[in-house]
Amino acid sequence: MIIFGVISGAVLWFVIRCVLTGFYTVEQNERAVVTSFGRAQRIKGKSTLELPMAEHLSDEHKSRYNYPQLRVMQPGGPYVKMPWQKVHKVNIAIETASVAFDPENRYANNEGTILEAVTKDQLNIGVTGQMRYKVSEENLYAYLFGVKHPIAHIMGYFVSILRERIANFDAPEKSTLIPIDSLPDEIAEILPGAGDGESSETIEGVSVNDLRKNLNDLNEQMTTECLSSAARYGIELDASLITGIDPPQDIESALAAINTAHNEVSADISLAKAEADQKIEQSKRAVEIQTMRVQAEVEPLERVAAELTALKSNGGSASLAGYLKNVRLQLFRKAKKVIHAES
Repeated sequence: MIIFGVISGAVLWFVIRCVLTGFYTVEQNERAVVTSFGRAQRIKGKSTLELPMAEHLSDEHKSRYNYPQLRVMQPGGPYVKMPWQKVHKVNIAIETASVAFDPENRYANNEGTILEAVTKDQLNIGVTGQMRYKVSEENLYAYLFGVKHPIAHIMGYFVSILRERIANFDAPEKSTLIPIDSLPDEIAEILPGAGDGESSETIEGVSVNDLRKNLNDLNEQMTTECLSSAARYGIELDASLITGIDPPQDIESALAAINTAHNEVSADISLAKAEADQKIEQSKRAVEIQTMRVQAEVEPLERVAAELTALKSNGGSASLAGYLKNVRLQLFRKAKKVIHAES
């Protein structure tokens, strides 16, 4: 009876372990990696350094993030796995997260709503937006076994680059200079560069305004800077969507005044340019008109000269003398006085 019970138990364990749970399927938005005794099935002699994603790594980091390429189970099934094997399924669909999301502390960054950063003129701002990412199918080793919590790593990597970009952000084109005299004294005193003895008449644009006007450039910089994330952590950054830059409340009114002055200066400059362009066009048109008038007066004279030259060359001296006589008579008719020198 004991032997029968042991055999029955072994058969039952085999049925449950190998028959009922020995098959698995992979959905369309999933990829799977099978491990045997904890070791993933690798492609012999292949590593991530041979993939295009490795081009975005520096020489120093290539040796650090040299991961093996794995045998990835594609959508379909059913597939068979042995009792000593384990299936790791990964969702490769694109996901979205707030830039202020902290996967290890949901209370951080105002409960994941606003990310704090510092601009180059030492203003504390709040950043809002999203980032889209997905798991890299070509580097599942890094995602599954390379780091303990890949989402936390990619969020920390993204946030550190974002803060560095904000702290050193320069607008593509230099902002219009704003006269300090056009601003109230209490506002001019808090502006960067004002009152330091170096800038007595004008100030450059404030970095918060530059960031707000160039969010597309900031997002493009973030996308470019994060191209190496797939090789590092097995997560591809699909897009950076920074949508809001909020300054501190105590300088919001000052920024509003700066924007007003900036708009007024820009309007004056645009108006002056328009007037200058209009005067230049009028001058060009006047020159063209005078040139056409001169040409209209010169052309008949040149034509008459050509005709007289041709007449003289053809032996028409008598005709030429008659023409000159008629011209003199017409001049005498128009003249009020004639002075004739006696020979």
